[in-house]
Amino acid sequence: MPYQMPIESPMVLLADNGSLEPAATLSLRTLATRLGDALDRKVVPVSLLHSNAVPEDQLDGQPAELLADALIVRLQAGESDFLIVPLFFGPSGALTDFLPKRVAALKGKFSQLRVRVAPWMVDVGAANDERMAAILEENVRAKIAEVSSWPAVILVDHGSPARAVIAVREHLARQLRDRLGPIVRGVLAASMERRPEPEYDFNEPLLERAFDRPGFDAGPVIVAMLFLSPGRHAGPAGDIARICAAAQQRHPELRIVLTGLVGSHLGLIPILVDRVRASLASIPL
Repeated sequence: MPYQMPIESPMVLLADNGSLEPAATLSLRTLATRLGDALDRKVVPVSLLHSNAVPEDQLDGQPAELLADALIVRLQAGESDFLIVPLFFGPSGALTDFLPKRVAALKGKFSQLRVRVAPWMVDVGAANDERMAAILEENVRAKIAEVSSWPAVILVDHGSPARAVIAVREHLARQLRDRLGPIVRGVLAASMERRPEPEYDFNEPLLERAFDRPGFDAGPVIVAMLFLSPGRHAGPAGDIARICAAAQQRHPELRIVLTGLVGSHLGLIPILVDRVRASLASIPL
């Protein structure tokens, strides 16, 4: 049964960071439809940045909407109450800095604007909530059948200058390690990107260097993708595929298999529904 939102509930917008890859916006739209079905109401897919630069002929003829533009259009049409559901694993600067500033700027022009922002998807303080780790585990187990011997696992995400975001990945890596247990040789967390200064060393290892570590440089290694949708890093032509191909050239005994993306797993929707439910009584920005 869908979760029945109160009749006077705000308009729901599902927001990702945005990407220049058309597949990311198409994936966002699929998730918005699934969340809308679970809530029994329309959910509007929006991005914080970038996606409006994708040609609409690569998006089934429908241009992508940026969050600020989407709010303005609907404010001008008479809507005033909104709930933003962020498609972010942790407290990215996009949520803690960029989004509040954009909302504040809009409120300077539209005094009637009311915006609630649901929590990000993983709460490291909720020790008993392992739903995201369960998604990762299922994606890994689906690939274990493809390898012929005892695999290791690398959990990879984008990387972040915010320690709190990396703490979410480390939290998920610990949960995944516990859930998989002895069926894998080990679980290592890695980043795709980092800033060069030493104070950002907490992002290490980068994925390209993770494959040079003992235990992850030979035999089967499953790369667990902590990504929601295809983009510059994830996807068939992304950086991750390139890095994995280079690693297998350096280490001929290495066999790498990639899992599916988190955004394509149906287990994500109940998490988002809970975020909606928890935020309906919150104080607007």
